[in-house]
Amino acid sequence: MTNRDDYVKKLADVAKMTPDEAKKALLDEVQKDLTGEIAKKIRASEEKIKEDVNLKAQEILLDAMKHGATAYTAEYTISSVTVPNEDVKGRIIGAGGRNIRTFEKEAGVEIEIDETNEIRVSSFDSVRREIAKRALEILIKDARIQPSRIEEVVKEVKSEMEGVLLSEGKKISHECGVFNLPVDIMKLIGKFRFRTSYGQNLGIHTIEETKIGIAIAEEIGANVDVVRLGCLLHDIGKVVTDDEGNHITLGVNIAKKYGIPKEVVNCIAEHHEDKPFSSNESVIVWISDAISGSRPGARYEPHEGYLKRMVKIEEVAKGFPGVEQVFAFQAGRDLRVIVNPDEVDDDKLTVLSYDIARKLEKEAEYAGQIKVSVIREVRATETTSAK
Repeated sequence: MTNRDDYVKKLADVAKMTPDEAKKALLDEVQKDLTGEIAKKIRASEEKIKEDVNLKAQEILLDAMKHGATAYTAEYTISSVTVPNEDVKGRIIGAGGRNIRTFEKEAGVEIEIDETNEIRVSSFDSVRREIAKRALEILIKDARIQPSRIEEVVKEVKSEMEGVLLSEGKKISHECGVFNLPVDIMKLIGKFRFRTSYGQNLGIHTIEETKIGIAIAEEIGANVDVVRLGCLLHDIGKVVTDDEGNHITLGVNIAKKYGIPKEVVNCIAEHHEDKPFSSNESVIVWISDAISGSRPGARYEPHEGYLKRMVKIEEVAKGFPGVEQVFAFQAGRDLRVIVNPDEVDDDKLTVLSYDIARKLEKEAEYAGQIKVSVIREVRATETTSAK
Protein backbone atom coordinates (compact mmCIF):
# COMPACT_ATOMS: atom_id res chain seq x y z
CA MET A 1 0.00 0.00 0.00
CA THR A 2 1.36 3.48 -0.90
CA ASN A 3 1.61 6.32 1.59
CA ARG A 4 -1.31 8.07 -0.16
CA ASP A 5 -3.55 5.02 0.18
CA ASP A 6 -2.48 4.70 3.80
CA TYR A 7 -3.47 8.33 4.49
CA VAL A 8 -6.84 7.76 2.84
CA LYS A 9 -7.54 4.63 4.94
CA LYS A 10 -6.55 6.38 8.19
CA LEU A 11 -8.71 9.40 7.32
CA ALA A 12 -11.66 7.12 6.50
CA ASP A 13 -11.32 5.28 9.82
CA VAL A 14 -11.07 8.47 11.91
CA ALA A 15 -13.73 10.48 10.12
CA LYS A 16 -16.08 7.56 9.62
CA MET A 17 -16.00 8.14 5.85
CA THR A 18 -15.95 5.82 2.92
CA PRO A 19 -12.61 5.57 1.12
CA ASP A 20 -13.97 7.66 -1.78
CA GLU A 21 -15.22 10.38 0.58
CA ALA A 22 -11.91 10.40 2.42
CA LYS A 23 -10.00 10.62 -0.86
CA LYS A 24 -12.12 13.58 -1.96
CA ALA A 25 -11.65 15.37 1.37
CA LEU A 26 -7.89 14.88 1.16
CA LEU A 27 -7.75 16.15 -2.41
CA ASP A 28 -9.85 19.18 -1.47
CA GLU A 29 -7.48 20.02 1.37
CA VAL A 30 -4.42 19.63 -0.84
CA GLN A 31 -6.10 21.75 -3.53
CA LYS A 32 -6.88 24.45 -0.94
CA ASP A 33 -3.25 24.54 0.21
CA LEU A 34 -2.01 24.66 -3.38
CA THR A 35 -4.46 27.43 -4.26
CA GLY A 36 -3.20 29.51 -1.35
CA GLU A 37 0.40 29.00 -2.40
CA ILE A 38 -0.38 29.83 -6.03
CA ALA A 39 -2.22 33.02 -4.98
CA LYS A 40 0.76 34.09 -2.88
CA LYS A 41 3.12 33.51 -5.80
CA ILE A 42 0.82 35.39 -8.18
CA ARG A 43 0.59 38.36 -5.81
CA ALA A 44 4.36 38.38 -5.35
CA SER A 45 4.86 38.21 -9.12
CA GLU A 46 2.37 41.04 -9.69
CA GLU A 47 4.15 43.26 -7.17
CA LYS A 48 7.49 42.49 -8.80
CA ILE A 49 6.06 43.25 -12.27
CA LYS A 50 4.58 46.56 -11.03
CA GLU A 51 7.90 47.55 -9.51
CA ASP A 52 9.81 46.62 -12.68
CA VAL A 53 7.26 48.44 -14.88
CA ASN A 54 7.48 51.64 -12.80
CA LEU A 55 11.26 51.56 -12.89
CA LYS A 56 11.24 50.96 -16.66
CA ALA A 57 8.72 53.77 -17.21
CA GLN A 58 10.89 56.16 -15.19
CA GLU A 59 13.94 55.07 -17.17
CA ILE A 60 12.16 55.67 -20.51
CA LEU A 61 10.86 59.11 -19.47
CA LEU A 62 14.19 60.24 -18.02
CA ASP A 63 16.03 59.14 -21.14
CA ALA A 64 13.45 60.88 -23.34
CA MET A 65 13.67 64.11 -21.33
CA LYS A 66 17.42 64.27 -22.01
CA HIS A 67 16.56 64.94 -25.65
CA GLY A 68 14.69 68.06 -24.64
CA ALA A 69 17.16 69.60 -22.21
CA THR A 70 17.01 72.95 -23.98
CA ALA A 71 17.78 76.33 -22.45
CA TYR A 72 14.70 78.53 -22.53
CA THR A 73 14.28 82.27 -22.61
CA ALA A 74 10.77 83.39 -21.71
CA GLU A 75 9.27 85.51 -24.48
CA TYR A 76 6.50 88.03 -24.20
CA THR A 77 4.36 90.21 -26.45
CA ILE A 78 6.73 93.17 -26.81
CA SER A 79 9.75 93.62 -29.10
CA SER A 80 12.30 96.42 -28.74
CA VAL A 81 14.22 98.38 -31.36
CA THR A 82 17.14 100.60 -30.36
CA VAL A 83 17.40 104.09 -31.87
CA PRO A 84 20.81 105.77 -32.13
CA ASN A 85 19.81 109.27 -31.00
CA GLU A 86 17.01 111.73 -30.27
CA ASP A 87 17.05 113.10 -33.82
CA VAL A 88 16.15 109.71 -35.32
CA LYS A 89 13.51 109.21 -32.66
CA GLY A 90 11.97 112.55 -33.55
CA ARG A 91 11.89 111.71 -37.27
CA ILE A 92 10.17 108.39 -36.51
CA ILE A 93 7.49 110.22 -34.50
CA GLY A 94 7.08 112.86 -37.23
CA ALA A 95 5.37 116.25 -37.12
CA GLY A 96 2.41 116.00 -34.77
CA GLY A 97 2.98 112.24 -34.54
CA ARG A 98 1.85 111.58 -38.12
CA ASN A 99 4.70 109.14 -38.91
CA ILE A 100 4.08 107.00 -35.86
CA ARG A 101 0.32 106.93 -36.53
CA THR A 102 0.95 105.84 -40.13
CA PHE A 103 3.31 103.12 -38.95
CA GLU A 104 0.83 101.77 -36.39
CA LYS A 105 -1.93 101.74 -39.00
CA GLU A 106 0.13 99.97 -41.68
CA ALA A 107 1.82 97.44 -39.39
CA GLY A 108 -1.17 96.81 -37.10
CA VAL A 109 0.82 97.24 -33.89
CA GLU A 110 1.14 99.68 -30.98
CA ILE A 111 4.30 101.75 -30.59
CA GLU A 112 5.56 102.95 -27.21
CA ILE A 113 8.24 105.64 -27.04
CA ASP A 114 9.70 107.10 -23.84
CA GLU A 115 12.90 108.84 -22.69
CA THR A 116 15.09 105.80 -23.31
CA ASN A 117 16.78 104.90 -26.59
CA GLU A 118 14.32 102.07 -27.22
CA ILE A 119 11.11 101.91 -29.21
CA ARG A 120 8.79 99.14 -28.04
CA VAL A 121 6.55 97.32 -30.51
CA SER A 122 3.50 95.75 -28.87
CA SER A 123 1.10 93.21 -30.41
CA PHE A 124 -0.34 89.83 -29.50
CA ASP A 125 0.17 88.78 -33.14
CA SER A 126 3.82 87.75 -33.12
CA VAL A 127 4.19 87.81 -36.92
CA ARG A 128 2.86 91.38 -37.08
CA ARG A 129 5.28 92.32 -34.32
CA GLU A 130 8.20 90.80 -36.22
CA ILE A 131 7.20 92.62 -39.43
CA ALA A 132 7.00 95.92 -37.50
CA LYS A 133 10.37 95.35 -35.86
CA ARG A 134 12.09 94.64 -39.19
CA ALA A 135 10.40 97.62 -40.85
CA LEU A 136 11.48 99.93 -38.03
CA GLU A 137 15.09 98.75 -38.31
CA ILE A 138 15.05 99.59 -42.04
CA LEU A 139 13.48 103.01 -41.46
CA ILE A 140 16.02 103.89 -38.76
CA LYS A 141 18.84 103.38 -41.29
CA ASP A 142 16.89 105.32 -43.94
CA ALA A 143 17.08 109.11 -43.98
CA ARG A 144 13.63 109.32 -45.59
CA ILE A 145 11.03 108.73 -42.88
CA GLN A 146 7.64 109.91 -44.11
CA PRO A 147 4.18 108.31 -44.46
CA SER A 148 4.64 107.19 -48.09
CA ARG A 149 8.04 105.65 -47.31
CA ILE A 150 6.64 103.94 -44.21
CA GLU A 151 3.85 102.37 -46.28
CA GLU A 152 6.39 101.20 -48.86
CA VAL A 153 8.77 99.64 -46.31
CA VAL A 154 6.03 97.85 -44.36
CA LYS A 155 4.61 96.45 -47.61
CA GLU A 156 8.06 95.19 -48.68
CA VAL A 157 8.72 93.52 -45.31
CA LYS A 158 5.29 91.85 -45.40
CA SER A 159 6.02 90.34 -48.80
CA GLU A 160 9.47 89.18 -47.65
CA MET A 161 7.93 87.63 -44.53
CA GLU A 162 6.31 84.88 -46.62
CA GLY A 163 9.78 83.68 -47.60
CA VAL A 164 10.99 83.99 -44.01
CA LEU A 165 8.08 81.88 -42.73
CA LEU A 166 8.73 79.19 -45.35
CA SER A 167 12.44 79.12 -44.50
CA GLU A 168 11.76 78.90 -40.74
CA GLY A 169 9.13 76.21 -41.32
CA LYS A 170 11.63 74.11 -43.26
CA LYS A 171 14.24 74.50 -40.51
CA ILE A 172 11.84 73.34 -37.78
CA SER A 173 10.46 70.47 -39.89
CA HIS A 174 13.90 69.26 -40.96
CA GLU A 175 15.21 69.41 -37.40
CA CYS A 176 12.30 67.15 -36.44
CA GLY A 177 13.11 64.80 -39.33
CA VAL A 178 10.03 65.66 -41.43
CA PHE A 179 10.38 66.50 -45.12
CA ASN A 180 8.16 67.21 -48.15
CA LEU A 181 5.23 68.79 -46.30
CA PRO A 182 2.92 71.09 -48.30
CA VAL A 183 4.25 74.65 -48.65
CA ASP A 184 1.25 76.17 -46.83
CA ILE A 185 1.81 73.91 -43.82
CA MET A 186 5.53 74.80 -43.88
CA LYS A 187 4.61 78.48 -43.67
CA LEU A 188 2.31 77.84 -40.72
CA ILE A 189 5.08 75.90 -38.96
CA GLY A 190 7.38 78.87 -39.70
CA LYS A 191 5.06 81.03 -37.59
CA PHE A 192 6.02 78.86 -34.60
CA ARG A 193 9.30 80.82 -34.43
CA PHE A 194 7.36 84.00 -33.72
CA ARG A 195 4.62 82.54 -31.48
CA THR A 196 4.80 81.99 -27.73
CA SER A 197 2.57 80.30 -25.20
CA TYR A 198 3.05 81.49 -21.61
CA GLY A 199 6.50 82.74 -22.58
CA GLN A 200 7.58 79.46 -24.21
CA ASN A 201 8.59 79.78 -27.86
CA LEU A 202 6.37 77.47 -29.89
CA GLY A 203 9.14 76.53 -32.32
CA ILE A 204 11.52 75.43 -29.57
CA HIS A 205 8.69 73.67 -27.72
CA THR A 206 7.72 71.74 -30.87
CA ILE A 207 11.27 70.58 -31.58
CA GLU A 208 11.77 69.53 -27.97
CA GLU A 209 8.44 67.71 -27.81
CA THR A 210 9.15 65.87 -31.07
CA LYS A 211 12.54 64.65 -29.86
CA ILE A 212 11.00 63.44 -26.60
CA GLY A 213 8.16 61.71 -28.45
CA ILE A 214 10.52 59.95 -30.86
CA ALA A 215 12.65 58.65 -27.98
CA ILE A 216 9.60 57.21 -26.18
CA ALA A 217 8.14 55.71 -29.37
CA GLU A 218 11.41 53.97 -30.24
CA GLU A 219 11.72 52.57 -26.74
CA ILE A 220 8.24 51.03 -26.57
CA GLY A 221 7.94 50.03 -30.23
CA ALA A 222 5.26 52.53 -31.28
CA ASN A 223 4.95 54.01 -34.79
CA VAL A 224 7.76 56.60 -34.80
CA ASP A 225 6.60 58.34 -37.99
CA VAL A 226 3.09 58.96 -36.61
CA VAL A 227 4.51 60.28 -33.33
CA ARG A 228 7.04 62.46 -35.15
CA LEU A 229 4.42 64.14 -37.35
CA GLY A 230 1.86 64.26 -34.52
CA CYS A 231 4.29 66.14 -32.26
CA LEU A 232 5.32 68.51 -35.07
CA LEU A 233 1.73 69.45 -35.96
CA HIS A 234 -0.03 69.17 -32.58
CA ASP A 235 -0.17 72.97 -32.01
CA ILE A 236 -0.54 74.10 -35.62
CA GLY A 237 -4.03 75.44 -34.82
CA LYS A 238 -2.43 78.09 -32.59
CA VAL A 239 -1.05 79.96 -35.61
CA VAL A 240 -4.28 79.90 -37.63
CA THR A 241 -5.74 83.39 -37.24
CA ASP A 242 -8.30 83.55 -40.06
CA ASP A 243 -10.85 81.11 -38.62
CA GLU A 244 -12.73 80.88 -35.32
CA GLY A 245 -12.43 77.98 -32.89
CA ASN A 246 -9.98 76.52 -30.39
CA HIS A 247 -6.52 75.49 -31.55
CA ILE A 248 -7.36 71.78 -31.52
CA THR A 249 -10.35 72.13 -33.87
CA LEU A 250 -8.42 74.48 -36.15
CA GLY A 251 -5.42 72.13 -36.17
CA VAL A 252 -7.57 69.12 -37.05
CA ASN A 253 -9.21 71.07 -39.90
CA ILE A 254 -5.84 72.12 -41.34
CA ALA A 255 -4.47 68.56 -41.13
CA LYS A 256 -7.54 67.12 -42.87
CA LYS A 257 -7.44 69.84 -45.55
CA TYR A 258 -3.90 68.86 -46.58
CA GLY A 259 -4.42 65.09 -46.41
CA ILE A 260 -2.43 64.36 -43.26
CA PRO A 261 -2.85 60.66 -42.24
CA LYS A 262 -5.81 59.89 -39.96
CA GLU A 263 -3.56 58.53 -37.19
CA VAL A 264 -1.74 61.87 -37.04
CA VAL A 265 -5.01 63.83 -37.11
CA ASN A 266 -6.12 61.80 -34.08
CA CYS A 267 -2.93 62.78 -32.25
CA ILE A 268 -3.74 66.46 -32.85
CA ALA A 269 -7.37 65.99 -31.76
CA GLU A 270 -6.48 64.12 -28.56
CA HIS A 271 -3.36 65.88 -27.27
CA HIS A 272 -5.32 67.78 -24.59
CA GLU A 273 -7.47 64.76 -23.62
CA ASP A 274 -10.54 66.37 -25.22
CA LYS A 275 -11.25 62.94 -26.70
CA PRO A 276 -10.36 59.43 -25.49
CA PHE A 277 -6.98 58.26 -26.75
CA SER A 278 -7.32 56.11 -29.87
CA SER A 279 -3.74 54.80 -29.99
CA ASN A 280 -0.46 54.54 -28.14
CA GLU A 281 0.91 57.20 -30.48
CA SER A 282 -1.72 59.71 -29.26
CA VAL A 283 -0.75 58.99 -25.66
CA ILE A 284 2.93 59.56 -26.49
CA VAL A 285 2.19 62.93 -28.13
CA TRP A 286 0.19 63.96 -25.04
CA ILE A 287 2.96 62.84 -22.65
CA SER A 288 5.67 64.58 -24.69
CA ASP A 289 3.66 67.81 -24.81
CA ALA A 290 3.18 67.70 -21.03
CA ILE A 291 6.88 67.03 -20.36
CA SER A 292 8.06 69.89 -22.56
CA GLY A 293 5.51 72.39 -21.27
CA SER A 294 5.82 71.56 -17.58
CA ARG A 295 9.60 71.64 -17.18
CA PRO A 296 10.72 74.32 -14.70
CA GLY A 297 11.55 77.51 -16.58
CA ALA A 298 9.85 76.40 -19.80
CA ARG A 299 6.81 78.61 -19.38
CA TYR A 300 6.03 81.79 -17.55
CA GLU A 301 2.95 83.63 -16.46
CA PRO A 302 2.80 86.42 -13.86
CA HIS A 303 1.55 84.82 -10.67
CA GLU A 304 -0.77 87.64 -9.62
CA GLY A 305 -2.32 87.98 -13.06
CA TYR A 306 -2.92 84.24 -13.26
CA LEU A 307 -4.59 84.16 -9.86
CA LYS A 308 -6.83 87.14 -10.64
CA ARG A 309 -7.96 85.55 -13.90
CA MET A 310 -8.74 82.20 -12.26
CA VAL A 311 -10.56 83.84 -9.34
CA LYS A 312 -12.63 85.97 -11.71
CA ILE A 313 -13.71 82.95 -13.76
CA GLU A 314 -14.80 81.11 -10.61
CA GLU A 315 -16.59 84.16 -9.20
CA VAL A 316 -18.70 84.55 -12.35
CA ALA A 317 -20.05 81.02 -11.96
CA LYS A 318 -20.53 81.34 -8.20
CA GLY A 319 -22.95 84.22 -8.76
CA PHE A 320 -25.68 81.90 -10.10
CA PRO A 321 -28.43 80.52 -7.78
CA GLY A 322 -27.99 76.91 -6.71
CA VAL A 323 -24.22 76.83 -7.31
CA GLU A 324 -22.35 75.31 -4.36
CA GLN A 325 -18.77 74.93 -5.58
CA VAL A 326 -16.76 76.03 -8.62
CA PHE A 327 -13.34 74.78 -9.73
CA ALA A 328 -11.29 76.17 -12.61
CA PHE A 329 -8.74 73.83 -14.21
CA GLN A 330 -6.22 73.89 -17.07
CA ALA A 331 -5.39 77.60 -16.73
CA GLY A 332 -9.10 78.44 -16.71
CA ARG A 333 -10.00 76.51 -19.87
CA ASP A 334 -12.04 73.91 -17.96
CA LEU A 335 -14.67 75.07 -15.43
CA ARG A 336 -16.55 72.55 -13.28
CA VAL A 337 -19.61 73.78 -11.44
CA ILE A 338 -21.21 71.69 -8.68
CA VAL A 339 -24.83 72.56 -7.91
CA ASN A 340 -27.25 71.83 -5.05
CA PRO A 341 -29.53 69.02 -6.34
CA ASP A 342 -32.46 70.36 -4.30
CA GLU A 343 -32.29 73.76 -6.01
CA VAL A 344 -31.25 72.78 -9.55
CA ASP A 345 -33.04 69.91 -11.26
CA ASP A 346 -31.88 68.04 -14.38
CA ASP A 347 -33.90 70.27 -16.70
CA LYS A 348 -32.11 73.38 -15.45
CA LEU A 349 -28.57 72.00 -15.93
CA THR A 350 -28.34 72.78 -19.65
CA VAL A 351 -29.78 76.26 -19.18
CA LEU A 352 -27.38 76.98 -16.32
CA SER A 353 -24.29 75.87 -18.28
CA TYR A 354 -25.40 78.05 -21.20
CA ASP A 355 -25.98 81.09 -18.96
CA ILE A 356 -22.59 80.69 -17.25
CA ALA A 357 -20.78 80.39 -20.61
CA ARG A 358 -22.48 83.53 -21.96
CA LYS A 359 -21.65 85.53 -18.82
CA LEU A 360 -18.01 84.39 -18.96
CA GLU A 361 -17.81 85.67 -22.54
CA LYS A 362 -18.91 89.11 -21.36
CA GLU A 363 -17.04 89.45 -18.07
CA ALA A 364 -14.01 87.14 -17.90
CA GLU A 365 -10.56 87.35 -19.49
CA TYR A 366 -9.35 84.10 -20.98
CA ALA A 367 -7.34 82.65 -23.88
CA GLY A 368 -9.06 80.28 -26.30
CA GLN A 369 -12.30 78.77 -25.01
CA ILE A 370 -13.73 77.68 -21.66
CA LYS A 371 -15.56 74.37 -21.33
CA VAL A 372 -18.29 74.68 -18.66
CA SER A 373 -19.38 71.43 -17.01
CA VAL A 374 -22.30 71.60 -14.54
CA ILE A 375 -22.49 68.62 -12.18
CA ARG A 376 -25.56 67.61 -10.18
CA GLU A 377 -25.06 64.68 -7.84
CA VAL A 378 -27.91 62.96 -5.96
CA ARG A 379 -27.12 60.44 -3.23
CA ALA A 380 -29.52 58.09 -1.48
CA THR A 381 -28.40 56.75 1.91
CA GLU A 382 -30.08 54.17 4.12
CA THR A 383 -28.85 52.49 7.34
CA THR A 384 -29.70 48.95 8.35
CA SER A 385 -31.16 48.17 11.79
CA ALA A 386 -28.77 46.96 14.47
CA LYS A 387 -28.42 43.22 15.11
